[in-house]
Amino acid sequence: MLDLTYDAPKPKVISGATGDWELVIGLEVHAQVATAAKLFSGASTQFGAEPNSNVAFVDAGMPGMLPVINEGCVAQAVRTGLGLKAEINLWSAFDRKNYFYPDLPQGYQISQLYHPIVGEGEVLVELGNGTARLVRIERIHLEQDAGKSIHDMDPAMSFVDLNRTGVALMEIVSRPDIRGPEEAAAYVGKLRQIMRYLGTCDGNMQNGNLRADVNVSVCRPGDYEKYQATQDFGHLGTRCEIKNMNSMRFIQMAIEYEARRQIALLEDGKSVTQETRLYDPDKNETRSMRSKEEAHDYRYFPDPDLLPLEIEQAWVDDIAASLPELPDAKKARFIADFGLSDYDASVLTAESENAAYFETVADGRDGKLAANWVINELFGRLKKEGHDITQSPVSPAQLGGIIALISSGDISGKIAKDLFEIVYTEGGDPAKIVEDRGMKQVTDTGAIEAAVDAVIAENPAQVEKAKQNPKLAGWFVGQVMKATGGKANPAAVNALVLQKLGL
Repeated sequence: MLDLTYDAPKPKVISGATGDWELVIGLEVHAQVATAAKLFSGASTQFGAEPNSNVAFVDAGMPGMLPVINEGCVAQAVRTGLGLKAEINLWSAFDRKNYFYPDLPQGYQISQLYHPIVGEGEVLVELGNGTARLVRIERIHLEQDAGKSIHDMDPAMSFVDLNRTGVALMEIVSRPDIRGPEEAAAYVGKLRQIMRYLGTCDGNMQNGNLRADVNVSVCRPGDYEKYQATQDFGHLGTRCEIKNMNSMRFIQMAIEYEARRQIALLEDGKSVTQETRLYDPDKNETRSMRSKEEAHDYRYFPDPDLLPLEIEQAWVDDIAASLPELPDAKKARFIADFGLSDYDASVLTAESENAAYFETVADGRDGKLAANWVINELFGRLKKEGHDITQSPVSPAQLGGIIALISSGDISGKIAKDLFEIVYTEGGDPAKIVEDRGMKQVTDTGAIEAAVDAVIAENPAQVEKAKQNPKLAGWFVGQVMKATGGKANPAAVNALVLQKLGL
């Protein structure tokens, strides 16, 4: 288990007409497995292909077609489980979940109800201000995705695209440990970050590669503690499931609305009906989709076409040995090795590509200075232009070169910003640019002293004012820097100005 060193946050409390209520939230996150082929066929998983072009006979439910398990999908599920510190089940099995819908050509979905491939795990979700929530993972199972029904292409007909049919999904089921809308979004974000580090899911919510079903209920203060003590879900209130959420912001808005809807019902003397609901972001409301099905409604039974899945511990150990350094460990190391703040380390480890870039820049250099330039100058510029680190025109070697020139005293901070602009727009070696364009900082005390003397001599009135108010000495520093084209060493200029003014 993780060592929880943060203070646990307080639950979200909503005041109603009859007193306070607390939220209880559990999530089922559907993450598309990052593989080139589907779970039980060799059909491509490429996004954006022509409709119905990535469909094998088994995906289309053709008679006599048998599923063949994709080992890569199994490996990715194991890898994800290991990344979430979860139990890996060496024996698992597939079941048929029977229901009928136009985008499910087989008439059933192959899933894992009774014996999932991954068991219990946990995720530490940091929420800021030194607080974090430890969210328990109940299970992760593999299953097929369904296709997509399209209703807006013709006023009289609907269409079906089966390209997604059979694509492998990992369903990550949490315990009801989440206590507020912000926590729910942060939990999904943390899962996304971990899976992107692992390379098991690209986390693209816009394309539907990461979706969440959100279970929401409300209870009175103290009831959640009763649930923890007894594991009796009756203390948590009747839950409703909000399906297919693919936006962090919408997850928060949907939870807030649904909680208030349930509280209004209960305080009006009515009961909450356990059901599946959809969220309408335009109206900011949830609406009923169907009554909530239970497992027996789907008539689950072991899939007769697939043998139980047995994997060897040695294979799991090989996958474990190949895991990268994960976000929490990397963040802790950045803080320890580079002396970074918690915030800076969080920003730099948000994406594995960002972390790798920073680490190359900071190698052998001032870590705090490197972090400041990567976060403020580079990330700020990239964000302004709508780019990410993979599209940066400044390589780690180039930015590292700029930082090395600052540290050596060859250039000042102001010159460094001018140099960064040149490298960003034109490219080139920073050291050569400084040499060729005469941008090197003036450190010759004699030359700086001459510039200071000239400014003082030209401004006798300002000299008298500065002697009355020492804060005005900064004006002289600015004038000297202007006279030297920003090349004078600022620290040397400041010292000489104070000396000459007798301050």
